Amino acid sequence: MSLADLTARDLAATIRRGEASPRDAVLAAQDRASARNPAINAITVLNPAALDEAETVAARLAAGEDLPLAGVPVLIKDNIWVKGLPITQGSRLFADHIAPDDAIAVRRLRQAGAIVLGIATCSEFACKGATLSPLYGITRNPVDPSMTAGGSSGGSVAAVAAGIVPLALGTDAGGSSRRPPAHTGLCGLKPTQDLVPYGPGFDEPVWGISVICPIARDMGDIALAMEVLAGVPATDPGTLALAVSADLGTGQVLDAQVAENFARVCDVLRDGGVQITPADIPWPDGIRGHDIQPLQYAGLAQLFGPAWTATPDLFDPALADQIARGMALTGVEVAAAHQVSHKMRETLCAALDRHRFIATPTTPCPAWPAELNDPATIAGQPAAPRDHAAFTPQINHAGVPALSIPCGTTAAGLPLGLQLIAPAGQDGPLMGLARRLEPLLKGLA
Repeated sequence: MSLADLTARDLAATIRRGEASPRDAVLAAQDRASARNPAINAITVLNPAALDEAETVAARLAAGEDLPLAGVPVLIKDNIWVKGLPITQGSRLFADHIAPDDAIAVRRLRQAGAIVLGIATCSEFACKGATLSPLYGITRNPVDPSMTAGGSSGGSVAAVAAGIVPLALGTDAGGSSRRPPAHTGLCGLKPTQDLVPYGPGFDEPVWGISVICPIARDMGDIALAMEVLAGVPATDPGTLALAVSADLGTGQVLDAQVAENFARVCDVLRDGGVQITPADIPWPDGIRGHDIQPLQYAGLAQLFGPAWTATPDLFDPALADQIARGMALTGVEVAAAHQVSHKMRETLCAALDRHRFIATPTTPCPAWPAELNDPATIAGQPAAPRDHAAFTPQINHAGVPALSIPCGTTAAGLPLGLQLIAPAGQDGPLMGLARRLEPLLKGLA
């Protein structure tokens, strides 16, 4: 087996045993990047100092340091600062921006022995559910390059799914590190709000909902990453019990194959000894997922409205539309969106108090054509721009942890994901639960 095929934990163990060097691991990842990235466009830049970083890690190992990610190459999403590298948020407005410092999460990866291989693509300002931008173009799904890898963490998931690196960092302000893993057959964890420090870095359009997230091929590597990033190990979840909802109580329609898959998942888990009960999530009347979008529009307008007014051609048309919408909002409309956010938090946290763990499909549809920002239809019905994200932003506004694990594919082989949600601070038991369920879901199609 090639070094590039190993999990992060197995690669680190191999290097700690002296059976391979950090330089070997970097060279293998660089070779994979050269061979595989052109077809998927997942990487904006390779780190020119990666081999130097590998020598530093080798010296630390020789000095007796115990490095849990010894020599593991990682990719960092293009909105997370990595000192000395171009970090652009996928925007021509920041095309010349060089990060002046490492984000704390990047520092912690490096302290644990990881090596930054490079930077992974994201949609402009990480504010779109597909990864395509005027600056870097279209990022494609390695499972089927005609399809999207999702967004905004599309580059991170595409590179991991393509076997270039075993571990990457993404961000998640509405599902951006859960839906893309679901579309590419990976695992992605959105931690409890502020569990992983967010900065230093760019200003956020909506403060208090975005988190830095590990993305990997399996939950073992997610758990290892969370020990490094936050000192939180996977722990025993106790009784295996799930409250399930095919639509998170939203009324969103599902593609037929997603609905069939979720029913099979529930049957498989029940047969595997998991207690399955219906989830009770009584959303207040009039609360819909897209009613929080004015917060993003207003935040984008506050940050970039003057630049958009002066140089509109620099912006992705989809982001230009969001900024224009934000500029036109009234204070009353923004206040109403804040009320929706608050009610989302109250409702979901109360449901988690009753159930502890809730399971839903990660997405109501599989991946769609890579050239599109969002699917035109879901279940044969016209889809609104955020319908594909119907089950994820509520978790951000509640501040609670959630993750996506693979749970089968469509007839065409497109991956599907199962979302697991837990109360705030229950990241360890949530990871433990996912590790218990992961083998039960292997082989689902």
